[in-house]
Amino acid sequence: ELEKLGLRDDVDLHVYEVPVEYQTVQRLIPALWKKHSPQLVVHVGVSGMATTVTLEKCGHNVGYKGLDNCRFCPGSQCCVEGGPECIDSIIDMDAVCRRVSALGLDVTVTISKDAGRYLCDFTYYTSLYQSRGRSAFVHVPPLGKPYSAEQLGRALQAIIEEMLEILEHSEDKINCQHEH
Repeated sequence: ELEKLGLRDDVDLHVYEVPVEYQTVQRLIPALWKKHSPQLVVHVGVSGMATTVTLEKCGHNVGYKGLDNCRFCPGSQCCVEGGPECIDSIIDMDAVCRRVSALGLDVTVTISKDAGRYLCDFTYYTSLYQSRGRSAFVHVPPLGKPYSAEQLGRALQAIIEEMLEILEHSEDKINCQHEH
């Protein structure tokens, strides 16, 4: 749906479906970062428990015990051996949540600090580690429970545009500080 809606004109949107497989994530996420050198990567995952659109603040390195779609689980139960326990996104999710909620979309947006220690969290941590925090993760409920594809697409569009806005303003401040 987001691919149909698009983002603002100065943004190149690349959409990939990432399989629910630990080994594929470990190979694919770094390859996509290398291929595109993006300003930001936003991962979106469906959670059967979600009833809101949920912005995840951080990814976790350890505690992966569930088998993936290939019936595999990392022996170490972690994403990056020796990596930090938790990596926060550089995006201020509280600000994104406030801004998007103020737009009056017919979708509720909330914040979480635990993406669930399965492939969503694993993917998020892998991307955060690869990008030094320049990633985001959004959990969405299954289609129709309660939101339509169109509602979720519009919400994701607004969320990503707010994230880019925040990222660009924070980089302006950083650049300004370095010039003096």
